[in-house]
Amino acid sequence: MAIQYDHPLDRTFHALGDASRRGMLSLLAQNGECSASELGAPFGFAQPTISKHIKVLERAGLVERRVEGRSHKFKLVPVPLDEADAWIERHRAFWEGTFKQLDAYLKKEETTG
Repeated sequence: MAIQYDHPLDRTFHALGDASRRGMLSLLAQNGECSASELGAPFGFAQPTISKHIKVLERAGLVERRVEGRSHKFKLVPVPLDEADAWIERHRAFWEGTFKQLDAYLKKEETTG
């Protein structure tokens, strides 16, 4: 049974959770636009596997498909990555602040205890 992600951020992190999909995104970032076979070539994937990975990326809104006749071209859509980065930064700031407070508390206890 496939897991269904309702929140866009969940779909983004799910898509980024696979090294092959991250590699495909890197190819798109470098090349601008790629065909499905170009995206799968570095990984040696069969066409059905490439298609499954692309569908995950499309559902996450990370890639956009353009069809010209029988040719399908894909390009990177960075907006979901920006949203994931913003989420990570908010949590990083929280935890860094928490660790600084803990460090200050422990230093205080060390000198008074």
